[in-house]
Amino acid sequence: MCGIVGHVRPLAPVISSAATPEAEGRTLSVLLDGLGRLEYRGYDSAGVALVGPSGMQVAKAAGKLENLRAAIAAEPPAPATAGIGHTRWATHGGPTTENAHPHRAGNIAVVHNGIIENFRALRAEVEEAGRPLLSDTDTEIAAHILDMDFTARLAEATAADPSADPARVLVESMRAVTERLEGAFALLAVTPLAPEAIVAARRSSPLVIGLGDGENFLGSDVAAFVAFTSRAAEVDDDQILLLRPDSVTVWDKDGVVVEPKTWEVTWDASAAVKGGYETFMDKEIHDQPAAVADTLRGRVDERGEIQLDEMRIDPAVLRSVDKIIVIACGTAAYAGHVAKYAIEHWCRVPVEIELAHEFRYRDAVVSEKTLTVAISQSGETMDTIQAIRHAREQGSRVLAIVNTYGSTIAREADAVLYTHAGPEVAVASTKAFLAQITACYLLGLYLAQLRGHKWPDEVADYLAKLGEMPDKVQWILDEQESAVRALGAELADRSSFLFLGRHVGFPVALEGALKLKELAYVHAEGFAAGELKHGPIALVEEGLPVFVIVPTPRRPTLHDKVLSNIQEIRARGARTIVVAEEGDDAVDAFADHIIRIPATPTLMAPLLTVVPLQIFAAALAGAKGLDIDQPRNLAKSVTVE
Repeated sequence: MCGIVGHVRPLAPVISSAATPEAEGRTLSVLLDGLGRLEYRGYDSAGVALVGPSGMQVAKAAGKLENLRAAIAAEPPAPATAGIGHTRWATHGGPTTENAHPHRAGNIAVVHNGIIENFRALRAEVEEAGRPLLSDTDTEIAAHILDMDFTARLAEATAADPSADPARVLVESMRAVTERLEGAFALLAVTPLAPEAIVAARRSSPLVIGLGDGENFLGSDVAAFVAFTSRAAEVDDDQILLLRPDSVTVWDKDGVVVEPKTWEVTWDASAAVKGGYETFMDKEIHDQPAAVADTLRGRVDERGEIQLDEMRIDPAVLRSVDKIIVIACGTAAYAGHVAKYAIEHWCRVPVEIELAHEFRYRDAVVSEKTLTVAISQSGETMDTIQAIRHAREQGSRVLAIVNTYGSTIAREADAVLYTHAGPEVAVASTKAFLAQITACYLLGLYLAQLRGHKWPDEVADYLAKLGEMPDKVQWILDEQESAVRALGAELADRSSFLFLGRHVGFPVALEGALKLKELAYVHAEGFAAGELKHGPIALVEEGLPVFVIVPTPRRPTLHDKVLSNIQEIRARGARTIVVAEEGDDAVDAFADHIIRIPATPTLMAPLLTVVPLQIFAAALAGAKGLDIDQPRNLAKSVTVE
């Protein structure tokens, strides 16, 4: 989510009488080009900050990049030697010009990707200092904290040495301030007091250096600058950077100068926006560890209690809820199925899963003691919008789980939990699904905490286990992807597939079948494994590929029953493809192919077991030569009922 670009070049060409218009406009041109190449990330506002001999200028606008271009054309800035640009995906505060980046505070302008978790405490400090705040963002708070520190340090440094370098002072301020920040950030700062410098820092948010000839670049990925240089350098967590036109200096968290690892970008500009992957879906599958981590980040307050993004429901009302109805469509509905298992287990409240397009036509039983949970990636799904309106008419409170700030569902809901997955470009959902499941777990734990069904240490333990999920998803990508892709290519000529699962494996089987239908246009069905002998086993024939989601052996009753299902279908000639935990040797005798996942608690297993099914569907579709990102007949956001 969000995009960052930075550029710095020498002062001399700007003040030289021989300077050309192209040279004078180089920094602005680089920033706008980079922001254009980052549009694929999704955004709702954009802006730039420029510094040079004429001081600092900031231009920003809500909406698309053409709005920013129009604002700049109406009031052209003076030539610049350094600049930073940003496309924003709203998190703190709506998609307005005031909330757009860069944010200026005194002699500092900053852009920021990520979430600053302790911004409320820092905000109080800024307000106490008497500084006016012009936005609702956490980033503006960081800008003020940085400027306050920089102003004090610079005064002290110049008193001791009038020739003190403001850029080096800003480096020390950036180090001091980022040590105080909690959360994730890629933070870039410029000041007119050092017009040939950009100072930056990174923690758990992507940032990469572009190494040019007499100029240097920064970007949230190489797409931001690949049109200008193919030489790039890594930035590690908690490193501080100082970019000048002819040098890049990097300090580690201990203040020691380090040499960043460099590499040559081999992708062209069009491929770079996909991060080097062949398709956006491939990229988004690999984004999933970050999507889960970002959805979890910043959810616990200083008392150790889970917080939602927007809560307009009285806690007493949530304590009195006697039924939860989840309304959603497609993949989002399967996330709701996973939520049912978790919420009922943790909260002891019955949960019903309703397809949004059926909900308001079947006279569902809804009252003021019902909590309706709406799940939508876009927040604009028309079926779901109509369903939540119907639920509210019946007196229900509505809690939304969406990925888009300020969307219709978010605006009309009584409470909102945002999935910080960033935008999905591929039509078929992958990372949004994992983020939705993660958000559902957070909701379940929030309600269990609020209603007193779980002790604080129990909630903390569940959150700690959730915190391990990004690394486990990454393990699957690292260790299993190549084998799963090979299997997809091998089975590309098959026209029918079955998917079986029990407990939380059942909605995973449904989602696995849906992905194959969406991407490969083949018949695929997901079943609860116990239903097999009640009819679907008639479909099993020689060579039929059947995916089986095997529960952890730590749930022996469930595990043994699924093993029996595998034996039943294999005895009838099926080709069994088993998704099972590491160390589960009991499946070896019954599986033609085994896809391993790390051991994990039962309720959290869907975050892992669905990943190989996504990879398989994409690989099979690719082997058939199909358009993976834009399957036929499908739309990303269904805005008609």
